[in-house]
Amino acid sequence: MSWKPRAAFPPDLSVLVDLFYANLSALGEFQESDASGIPAPFRGLLAHDAHMTVTVEAFFRDTVDVAVLQSHRTPTHYSRKILLSTRRGRQPVLFGLVRLNLGFLSPDVRAEIESERVPLGRVLIEHNVMRNVRLLSLWQIEPGVELQRLFGLAEAERCYGRTALIYCNGVPAVELLEIVTPRVPA
Repeated sequence: MSWKPRAAFPPDLSVLVDLFYANLSALGEFQESDASGIPAPFRGLLAHDAHMTVTVEAFFRDTVDVAVLQSHRTPTHYSRKILLSTRRGRQPVLFGLVRLNLGFLSPDVRAEIESERVPLGRVLIEHNVMRNVRLLSLWQIEPGVELQRLFGLAEAERCYGRTALIYCNGVPAVELLEIVTPRVPA
């Protein structure tokens, strides 16, 4: 799938998915929901204005590492498809699609993000980038084959996710789709 530039905000689910997939159904069937339609503990994992890196590390009580599954670069933007996994158990905990406007980040922050070794939230926090996460939508998802494979599901188990924006230094610089694993500790 070829990368398609997009300048407008806020993120549209299909536009984020189109960065890496031929169509939305390749990833799963999405239904927008309000917070009351998302069961615990997924509501607590998703319905907030905080970084998902910090949130999943606290919930799973482990540091997470990033695996960049695919990425695209243009002169102005960097996009990546990622999987966050716990460091100790290597459990996949979050699938994400990220699109960054590189013009709003310093060269050292951009270089670390583009190194693809560190989760985005951790880079922004460690570099003291003034940031504000804004939750836009919550989603109930019937996962497609790829989400099932990435999360290690033998059959389709409902997943939950969100779209969000990260404002860096007051400017909407990062568009996100974040989906948490349906396999959470009791």
